[in-house]
Amino acid sequence: MSDNELSFEEAMAQLEKIVEKLETGDVPLEKAIDYYQDGMKLSKLCNVKLIHVEEKMTKIMNEQGELEPFHIQEEE
Repeated sequence: MSDNELSFEEAMAQLEKIVEKLETGDVPLEKAIDYYQDGMKLSKLCNVKLIHVEEKMTKIMNEQGELEPFHIQEEE
């Protein structure tokens, strides 16, 4: 399954597994770099999916007569 075929939830689950592996600190440097690169790709994919959801929600709200753009509240 390619990254583009992953759902948001699947990408987040994979990202969480990578973070857990990196947090253990028990990963060889070369593997840690691979995990980090994979994590960055997954993070970007999740961000793109959220942007698409935001655009769809704005369109739905505009069709209902709402003029204010819809923004997803990110966790801090």
